Amino acid sequence: MNSQPGINKKEGFQSSFGLLAAAIGSAVGLGNIWRFPYITGVYGGGAFLIVYLLCVAIIGIPVMIAEFIIGREGGKDAIGSYKTLAPNGKWYISSVLGVGAAFLILSFYGVIAGWTLEYIISAATNKFVGMNAVQVGDYFTGFISSPIRPIIWLAIFMAITAFIVAAGVEKGIEKFSKILVPLLVVIIIILDIRAVTLPGGKAGLDFLFKPDFSKLTREGVLAALGHAFFSLSLGMGIMITYGAYIPKEERLGKTALKVSIADTAIALLAGIAIFPAVFAFEIAPNSGPGLVFITLPNIFGQMPGGYIFSILFFALIALAALTSTISLLEAVVAYVVKKFDMKRVKATIITASLITVVGALASLSNGPVLDFTIHGYNFFDFLDNLTADFFLPISAFISCIFVGWRLDKKIVENQLTNNGTYQVGYTKALSFFFRIISPAAILIVFFSGILQRWA
Repeated sequence: MNSQPGINKKEGFQSSFGLLAAAIGSAVGLGNIWRFPYITGVYGGGAFLIVYLLCVAIIGIPVMIAEFIIGREGGKDAIGSYKTLAPNGKWYISSVLGVGAAFLILSFYGVIAGWTLEYIISAATNKFVGMNAVQVGDYFTGFISSPIRPIIWLAIFMAITAFIVAAGVEKGIEKFSKILVPLLVVIIIILDIRAVTLPGGKAGLDFLFKPDFSKLTREGVLAALGHAFFSLSLGMGIMITYGAYIPKEERLGKTALKVSIADTAIALLAGIAIFPAVFAFEIAPNSGPGLVFITLPNIFGQMPGGYIFSILFFALIALAALTSTISLLEAVVAYVVKKFDMKRVKATIITASLITVVGALASLSNGPVLDFTIHGYNFFDFLDNLTADFFLPISAFISCIFVGWRLDKKIVENQLTNNGTYQVGYTKALSFFFRIISPAAILIVFFSGILQRWA
């Protein structure tokens, strides 16, 4: 464990697999489980998937590479890296927004992560057996509106996350990511095998994969743009922070491509695990927490072997949540360590405690205790929409502009080629994306979010 103040120069990922597992873990989250498969089916299955992959190429991979470059060249936390590279400018506002977003996102995301622990216990104790869909829905509503139980689970989940982050990059984040991510993949494959063997499950696969270009509307294209952006943990200071830990011999472009492919693959595997079961039991597919915490517990209660598979499923989403909460907390802790010259363990405890307090307020806003709204949203939803619509796109937009227009071209080339070690034929094309294409796409995401939720 690194107990010295600041980010130790020797601290970093010790293997390519460890780096990849940590970055994939950050990208793979609850949205991969409950949102991506649904919007894929709604907006044309394979047709949507083609558009989504194009959007990943337009936004996801370039922005991730840009953030990796800033982090590895700056060599510090998200904000410190900007200040090192542009000491006389205000470019660091990008990471101020990013680190702030990581703090706020973890506050409400940790609440949802805590719900997964409640449901693991409920599944293990057969609590949903004999319940119909209405009763399961009432259970969920009663649980999230409770003033005590969700906060207890939030605190437990944050304690687990803090334990891993406090151990440092190598002994904490890398070590546990190398265990958690493969375990997540194993569980999801087991669930896939069970789902595709259900009678009537083929309709779920058709919903997910069959190309239907008639469903690929303007809203579908915007959904693809938005999800490509948010799914890969961009604009949160995470990839800049991880960039500072990436060894000089690692190829940034190759790493970003692998993370993007793995993120999409796991999201599709999640869809294969969920939608054949949904269609097999003739239940309408829906998106969001209702799918995971209401629809699926009802299905598992009717499915042969449902007891085991329900435990595995909620363990899966708990693991997906944990791999994301680790990276969110690390982005904030790395800044606190450097800014306040503080030991990692102390910085982790203080940061996690503050996030838990804000998370408790977000949880209470789901019930009658904090019955107030901001711009029509309760505190929980306000944090979600504020970060998604403002903090993240603005932060990522600045990162692209910085790397494309402000950072010395030689620095960018050296980072992409590992100081000339490798031949990279896409440098000029990537520069064009940094400068024009990716910022334009991010602005579309930004303004569509504003018009949808704030106008």
